[in-house]
Amino acid sequence: ARAPNDKTVLRLWVDANHPVVHVEVESPAPSEAAASFELWRKTPTTLPSLEVSDVLLDRSDPPVITRKTVVEPDTVLTGETDAIGWYHRNGKSVGPELTMRHQDLLEAPWKDPLLHRVFGALIRAENGRRIDDQRLESPAGRRHRFSVYVLTRQPATAEEWRTSLDRIVKEVESIPLASRLAAHRAWWADFWARSRIDIRDAGGAGDDAPGRDVARGYALQRFITACAGRGAYPIKFNGSIFTVAHAGKPGDADYRRWGPGYWWQNTRLPYESMCAAGDFEMMRPLFRMYAGEVLAVCEYRTRRYFGIEGAYFPECIYPWGAVFSVTYGWRTSAAERTDKLQADAWHKYEWVGGLELVGLMQDYYDHTQDRAFLADTLLRTARPILRFFDNFYRTGPDGKLVMHPAQALETWWDCTNPMPELAGLHSVCNRLLDLPEDALSGPDRAFVAQLRAKLPPLPTRVVDGETLLAPAERFARKGNIENPELYAVFPFRLVSFEKDNAELGRRTLGRRTDKGPTGWRQDDIFMAYLGLAAQARDYVVQRARSHDPQERFPAFWGPNYDWTPDQDHGSVLMKAVQAMLMQTEGRKIFLLPAWPKEWDVDFKLHAPFQTTVEGRLRGGKLEMLRVEPESRRRDVEVFPPQ
Repeated sequence: ARAPNDKTVLRLWVDANHPVVHVEVESPAPSEAAASFELWRKTPTTLPSLEVSDVLLDRSDPPVITRKTVVEPDTVLTGETDAIGWYHRNGKSVGPELTMRHQDLLEAPWKDPLLHRVFGALIRAENGRRIDDQRLESPAGRRHRFSVYVLTRQPATAEEWRTSLDRIVKEVESIPLASRLAAHRAWWADFWARSRIDIRDAGGAGDDAPGRDVARGYALQRFITACAGRGAYPIKFNGSIFTVAHAGKPGDADYRRWGPGYWWQNTRLPYESMCAAGDFEMMRPLFRMYAGEVLAVCEYRTRRYFGIEGAYFPECIYPWGAVFSVTYGWRTSAAERTDKLQADAWHKYEWVGGLELVGLMQDYYDHTQDRAFLADTLLRTARPILRFFDNFYRTGPDGKLVMHPAQALETWWDCTNPMPELAGLHSVCNRLLDLPEDALSGPDRAFVAQLRAKLPPLPTRVVDGETLLAPAERFARKGNIENPELYAVFPFRLVSFEKDNAELGRRTLGRRTDKGPTGWRQDDIFMAYLGLAAQARDYVVQRARSHDPQERFPAFWGPNYDWTPDQDHGSVLMKAVQAMLMQTEGRKIFLLPAWPKEWDVDFKLHAPFQTTVEGRLRGGKLEMLRVEPESRRRDVEVFPPQ
């Protein structure tokens, strides 16, 4: 209830350091307040629809598996005196063991992340009184404070979960609220101080202020990423943690288009901008999942399916390492197949994900110079990834790898020497061999050098008399609308604005048939890497202004190809704006390589070798430049805005 006047203040904050949501109310006159919760899962419910990555989905005709997914109800806590709450416990797990058995992976080192997983919440109020099992009252007064404690444990019993939750409540409430709020504000202050891009349009900020809109989109997407970036699992591209009940899918409040699985090409995009932003801790969940148990499963799968050492990462996986059920195919199990790979041709031979993962790890190491990460994570992942390509493909008469069968992303299904994998191999090998002598062992260095010597050059083709980058040396059967030929530009930066091959990249970009500034399309980033300021500006402005019209929050993009809020859409915006402002190559730092002259900017970004670059641009002139450490200033080259 509201106080007699309208000066009641409500403050809601999600503690940056503890798993608790706070709701505080202050009013000049006594008021009453109560809290309640509404369950999504009340009775056993059969999902009305399935998505591509749901474990029981089968598209064969006739279907082999006809079971539906049944969502079990939540459990409401009873017998409380000063709190209310609920939890959900997975007493069964229908997916992981089923998929691992079907794909002949049961003996791999894997763990079921669903069985006996318990998650839920406990709501407490200062001096609160339980009204019933789902309502909690705060006594009349000028101040009210509700605290929502959340916890997930796996494996656990309901009793173990509750014991852990009570321990968290006790530990958190032993810290004065003022101290918790101060620490919470300090975390966010530190976050926003790490980096920034604040754009100002020349001539002020009137109704049409494209630079302002881009800066707002950049900051809000970084905020959304931070909200989900420190969890146990990587950020979900199709909605992140912000999915809610949707009018188009009644009966399934957990719905998200494309379901619960991970597509690598979509998953990677929120992570591409994190190093330049200085948000290193948010990359660790990605590395933890893919370079942990999933890598171990991939190594086992490679030995089991091909009898060789190494690891390939399928494009579409569950967190426990199995390929999506519908992708692998239900009709026959791996044990019954001669060809044990997935049946679905959309990404059967799409294996660039492992190379991109290593590339992200190389970015992380270049920026942090963390030698323990280099040895324990980066090299531990790079070795089996490179071994796979070396062992799986044979060499031709010229001593170069003949990468076939292969495909170029989801777009070209029948290829030889595809650009994404080939550019990735060149990039990863070059960067490994650039490591200091004491950072890469002699045997590792010799192996990488011999593999690099076997790599064919990047594929090109001639169209109307012009030489262009090609999706592959040979390519056929187009199935999607990506531009794999431009992976030499991004993410692998073998073709870029300052190199002799820049015009080759620009011609290729100009000849692309699939284009647009929405969703996971990377055109904006390609333009920035190729130094095309005006084109990059136009694309990021369109991107920043195209949020979901059904949503009030201006950075809830989508649904585009995926779902709202679309994390790929905003992540491409972030990476593109960063690349317009700063790019790096080894120790070199390029400032303003694709920056439009009509945009003033204040910025702070992170560069490799534990470097930060801070500056202020006004009227096309760099009025201030601060580089830390100062010794790195000699590595900075400034380009005039265009």
